[in-house]
Amino acid sequence: MTPDADGEPAAYQSEARTGADAAATDAADTRPDRRRRRRGGFWHRHRALAALLALIGLIVAGVAGFGVFLNKQVSDIGRVVAAPEEGKRPPAVPVDVTNPQGPATVPPNGGSGITILLAGADNGDDGSSIAESVRAGRWKPGQHRSDTIMVLHISGDRQRVYVVSIPRDTFTAIDGHGSTKINAAFSYGGPQLMQLTVEQFAGIRMDHLAIIDWNGFRDVSTALGGVTVYVAEDMYDPMHKYSWKKGPHTLMGDEALEYVRTRYGLQNGDFDRIQRQQNFLREMLRKLVSKGTLTNPMTLADAVSAVTKNLVLDEGFSDGDIRSLAWQMRDIRVENVTFLTVPITSYGTEGGASVLYADRQKTQELFYALWADRMPEFLAANPGLTQLKAPDQVR
Repeated sequence: MTPDADGEPAAYQSEARTGADAAATDAADTRPDRRRRRRGGFWHRHRALAALLALIGLIVAGVAGFGVFLNKQVSDIGRVVAAPEEGKRPPAVPVDVTNPQGPATVPPNGGSGITILLAGADNGDDGSSIAESVRAGRWKPGQHRSDTIMVLHISGDRQRVYVVSIPRDTFTAIDGHGSTKINAAFSYGGPQLMQLTVEQFAGIRMDHLAIIDWNGFRDVSTALGGVTVYVAEDMYDPMHKYSWKKGPHTLMGDEALEYVRTRYGLQNGDFDRIQRQQNFLREMLRKLVSKGTLTNPMTLADAVSAVTKNLVLDEGFSDGDIRSLAWQMRDIRVENVTFLTVPITSYGTEGGASVLYADRQKTQELFYALWADRMPEFLAANPGLTQLKAPDQVR
């Protein structure tokens, strides 16, 4: 088979490519409405912004003395229309699947958190990045594909962050397209359909959407002078013909991109790739909030620029929202972030393609607990849920 842009057999994602062609006529429904936001006041000294935005790909601020520069970086981020059709979305107050007969009321300790859908996407069929497509006003469904899907939740008290990965091959219903791999939604209908699909899969609404081009991993790692990860065992990727040796690796540039995209040769395939992606984010966050980065104006400025130029947000995620959220999260540290993967029950084949079947009941329990800020209780009751391994145990 001929490898696609992700270095995988083209037939492996044939359903997404076919859907993209069919969806091209709906381009007007997802055309970006990029609007430059009014610049706000000066940002003051705090570490949390770098921490939060490193984690979700929104590295848009840092320390004192960067106010004008950072405000401009934020205002230059591309925006895209993403809100799905209201009548198709889950209710604003989701059903508690552990007590479906109970009243639809907001739990005392929940409902005030912020949930953000994160998508990692590749370059378009013309080589353009997501951000470039938005800025040029030439976004069209099918031009880009997303193989990384994460749901990030910030607790109502802004003391905890949870990142839940959804494997790209998860089999689910996509509005208007039957059931297929969840990552096909982005190709079929762009950001709007992707957000709707994840909302219907999770049973809860997303407050915002952030899309970062894969090049962001490469550029940020370079700007930081490398991100150090530990590879737990020797392995060889037969698709990319790349060997990884056990031990620490300081990744930057294309090697960082190789690390987060490797799938073949890993014992657990896409699950190990998810672990790598989460591990890279964790260590990038650690590097960003380190004293050496926060006190080095050039390094911090380069890191901010590397992400913002590869970033697109939904049109409702304003500059003011980002500044306010950053200030509220000024005390967040790496230890306050938990990485998870949705529970998968089995593998299968649909239409000739390999897929994963999620435990739908447990998945919706997880996302309800996320929305309701009941994750500590949920995790205690479900110790077998896949969480990110320790830094020296990730393959």
